[in-house]
Amino acid sequence: MAYKIPFVRDMDFVYEEAQAVSPLIRRLVANNPGPFTFRGTGVYIIGHGDVAIIDPGPDDEAHIEALLRAVEGERVTHILVTHRHMDHSPAAHPLAAHTGAKVYSSTIPPKPSDCDTLRLEASDDHLFQPDINVSDGDRFTGPGWTIEAVFTPGHTTNHMAYALVEENALFPGDHIMGWSTTVIGPPDGDMTAYFESLEKVRDRDFTTLWPTHGPPVTDVRPFVQAFIDHRREREAQIIAQMRAGKTSIKDMVSVIYADVDKRLHPAACHSVLAHMIRLVQLGRVECMGGPPCVDSLYALKD
Repeated sequence: MAYKIPFVRDMDFVYEEAQAVSPLIRRLVANNPGPFTFRGTGVYIIGHGDVAIIDPGPDDEAHIEALLRAVEGERVTHILVTHRHMDHSPAAHPLAAHTGAKVYSSTIPPKPSDCDTLRLEASDDHLFQPDINVSDGDRFTGPGWTIEAVFTPGHTTNHMAYALVEENALFPGDHIMGWSTTVIGPPDGDMTAYFESLEKVRDRDFTTLWPTHGPPVTDVRPFVQAFIDHRREREAQIIAQMRAGKTSIKDMVSVIYADVDKRLHPAACHSVLAHMIRLVQLGRVECMGGPPCVDSLYALKD
């Protein structure tokens, strides 16, 4: 059975202009579209007067100026970052320098690599360090708004989503996107953690998801379940390819992702590697000659 994710891709926006999308939420889309960012990084401004900013985006002068215009006459009290990728975190400290706000994010370090891994376009922001560490369940408040940190590792080891309590809404960063599946790229990406984080979000029964890339998701529980079902199906496809005699990840990707933009195949190799590491941990697959890597060879154990 093929599980179809009901993606949502239609967006009504103007680049670098803040638009009210709910009573407490404004969204400003950075002009950085691409195969990993879709239309661009959606920066969220929460509240009025005293405001929080979630995922400030790229360190681009025009973008930062647009953000400052959007909050002119207001006080930025919190800059919240979901994870340290170049399309999410680099504007945090330049924005903090202009506003006096503190930068908040998880400080869990990325996992070390056992092998040479492919580098993704949405690469790690190595210089990023928050002012204040965030842990699961931490709360941040302002006039009329409450934000709760929801730890969602998987896309990265330190990925932190943020829930707006008053609207029962979640800002899932790259954990869940409305327009596409999420890249899980080892060593920092972990497929088992990703499954667990998907189930965690599903079971919270949020009313709306506001991803950093793409439009909102409103039918949340079945949407998240579709992501879980899709990943289970992907594992079944990988096992089927191995039963058919394929032993390398790149050969599997060329078949499984035949209808996907080839620019995304390196990222797909990372996601298949994440599945493969999980299958090795579960004892279903053997990696021949060293730790699981993109260029390793694999065999079924059953």
